[in-house]
Amino acid sequence: MRGAGWYVIQVETGREHVACEAILRACDNVQEGGNTGRTVLHECFSPRYRTQFKLHGEWHDEERLLLPGYVVAVTADPWGLARILRRVSGLTRILTMGETFVPLSDDDRNWIERWTTKGDRVIPMSVAYKEGDKIVVAEGPLKGLEAMITQVKRRQNLAKLEIHAGQMTIRTTVGLAVLPEKVEETKD
Repeated sequence: MRGAGWYVIQVETGREHVACEAILRACDNVQEGGNTGRTVLHECFSPRYRTQFKLHGEWHDEERLLLPGYVVAVTADPWGLARILRRVSGLTRILTMGETFVPLSDDDRNWIERWTTKGDRVIPMSVAYKEGDKIVVAEGPLKGLEAMITQVKRRQNLAKLEIHAGQMTIRTTVGLAVLPEKVEETKD
């Protein structure tokens, strides 16, 4: 849906999945001016990221929320979606700048779209290595985007970064494994 914007909706933290289901249900039950709510809302999701953690000496895969307290709604009609959100119980508010609904920046939207697909909005883990005092991302979603990284937590396999919606900045975390040194690719 290229014509539709990706709007960030603030929801109760810890209830992102429940909020998505409630929003989708509200859209299924709406009939306004010949349009159903499903023509207003193309997709609603709570983006996640994949990381690993070590427990008793073994690595385990885990998925975590990319934007805790927020969900993303794909719509070409944010005003229609805002009307539908009034029917949803609990906190569901589209982020605004004054009176204007603000979508995710094109760069951040493209970054999420590049690494996920509709129905599977999970960002894979990146792999990096240390080169002197800096971190160089060798593969994954953060490759070439080292400037977005504000902090690296090596022991937790996490990188902190910022995502933008208009002039608002949302700080988030993604999976990043940092190897002690560059691993040379072997050719068979």
